[in-house]
Amino acid sequence: MQLIEVTNKKLINAFHQLPYSIYKHDKNWVAPLRMMIEDIFNPEKNNTLKKGKACRWVAYKEGKLVGRIAAFYSSSYASQFDQPTGGVGFFECVEEQEVADALFNVSKDWLTAEGMEAMDGPINIGENFFHWGLLVDGFIPQTFGMNYNPDYYQKLWNNYGFKTYYQQFSYHLNITSPDLPERFWKIAAWTAKKPGYTFENFTFKNQETYIRDFINIYDQAWSKHDNYKPVDPQDLRDMINQSKLILEEEFIWFVYKEGVPIGFFMMIPDANQLIKYFPSGKMNLVKLLRLYYLKRKKVINRCRVIVMGVIPKFQKSGIESAIFYQLRQVLLRKDWYNEMELSWVGDFNPKMISIFEAVGGKKAITHLTLRYLFDREKEFKRSAIIED
Repeated sequence: MQLIEVTNKKLINAFHQLPYSIYKHDKNWVAPLRMMIEDIFNPEKNNTLKKGKACRWVAYKEGKLVGRIAAFYSSSYASQFDQPTGGVGFFECVEEQEVADALFNVSKDWLTAEGMEAMDGPINIGENFFHWGLLVDGFIPQTFGMNYNPDYYQKLWNNYGFKTYYQQFSYHLNITSPDLPERFWKIAAWTAKKPGYTFENFTFKNQETYIRDFINIYDQAWSKHDNYKPVDPQDLRDMINQSKLILEEEFIWFVYKEGVPIGFFMMIPDANQLIKYFPSGKMNLVKLLRLYYLKRKKVINRCRVIVMGVIPKFQKSGIESAIFYQLRQVLLRKDWYNEMELSWVGDFNPKMISIFEAVGGKKAITHLTLRYLFDREKEFKRSAIIED
């Protein structure tokens, strides 16, 4: 067994090449765009790394590439918990516990040297919208940004000693279906027309205003929960700029009460339905033009809700349903979109789970966020439930 830190172009190529052997017979897997993964590990592109550090390794056994992993930490994430906690992610491995253990061990040792006392995984360096969680149920083609992995990965993680910190549920629905709960939509329409409330969709032209409003709402909605970490405006700018080709302005909504921001909703088209046409994961100008052409041809028929929030004062006022009402009008016009994925909601958030089920969503996919405490005698605690 040989573990090598990724430090040059050859090893970066190996890091990206390994998944092709893991998934060569799996039609559900879509190769992520290489440039987007590399941007995650670039401090000039990923603002989170300016407050932390990352390291990657590839594993060889008898000269054959058999595994990869990344370990990382940031001051904002590490400080949220009882113990300084880092992360591991971008894990790929053959079905051998020896290889997985070696990858987890090198990550643990590196994080320990950096002052961490636990590691969560598989997670991302930055926001939890993308590349977050271990897939354990719903082995179907995943939407853009959602992790996909073979079913044997759960055994590799559990055998090492990782435990479930929380479950992540994704729901599917057709928001334009006439079979959805009629009572819900009547209440949604009534709430949407109440005096004092206004609804606006995002525009690139005024993105700075909406970024400010997003952070305002996010801080109030999440600041008292374990999973809260402050959002850096630059992180949002980076995400918008990197996703500009596929974002739909009318898929991002804000709610105001007498001019004060109180809620938001963000959905993105499933770019994986385009990316699958570029299996190498590499892009150039010609491929970018073709990608734009395919988008114009309405190849994408699925979208993914990645985040939704309402400030506590208005969380029982029906605002969430009113946002869905606005979105439904958009999708009735853009009728080539016939499937929506609500992903993901943690088991620590029963209120949001209730909303997803009330709107007609059906649970389709489960991921896990796992945690490994370096002190094996320390009490393990699951993520706290968000109380009313």
